[in-house]
Amino acid sequence: MPNLVLPPDAPSLADAVAQAVRDGVAAGELVPEVTYSVYQLAELLDVSRSPAREGLLRLAEAGLIEIRRNRGFRVLPPQAHDIEEIIGIRLALEPPAARAAAVTGTDDQHTAIRAALAAMATAAAAGDEAAFWPADRTLHDLLLHAAGKPRTAAIVERLRTTTALLGPPTTASGRSLPEIHAEHEPVVAAVLARDGAAAESAMRTHLEATRDLLVRRAGELSEGPATIGP
Repeated sequence: MPNLVLPPDAPSLADAVAQAVRDGVAAGELVPEVTYSVYQLAELLDVSRSPAREGLLRLAEAGLIEIRRNRGFRVLPPQAHDIEEIIGIRLALEPPAARAAAVTGTDDQHTAIRAALAAMATAAAAGDEAAFWPADRTLHDLLLHAAGKPRTAAIVERLRTTTALLGPPTTASGRSLPEIHAEHEPVVAAVLARDGAAAESAMRTHLEATRDLLVRRAGELSEGPATIGP
């Protein structure tokens, strides 16, 4: 079984199981090609089968996994229409938030945003994907919090977990780390200049480019599932 960790601060065991699976997907510990045992998942997370099943049912309802009767569950790679819907939601949320972050964000929040972009630049120059993607997520999260939208930040993080199933973002999008960093530069520059319109436009351009590339990747992804023990 993969390396999964039960988060200690979830509202319930079922929520904790769901979050552990989401985190496993985001970290590449759970992959679409494999059918995983519910019993082994419960044992790995040291919970009973009831909250394990309940947590998985929540993920199945969200379309993140498929429960296979008497066999276990498998992670579902998103289809092209899933990507279009996910990025469509992000386009409705993040460009206006970038505008708000530019206009109403505090100086301290802007400093943190600048630091996140700098961390992305350092990781990109070193080819360090393990450092780059946390900095990328942090930057988007900071922008949403600077806009005063913590609930939106949580929604976006869950949506990003689904698109992570397409594989490493450099592979999924066909862009290098420096290219992805470069797409974020005009967003941050506009935010720091307190130019709300430019920040919104730059974020929209970034997300639309991401959508187009991920939709193409989803269309190319055609591996079938394998199976492991019961």
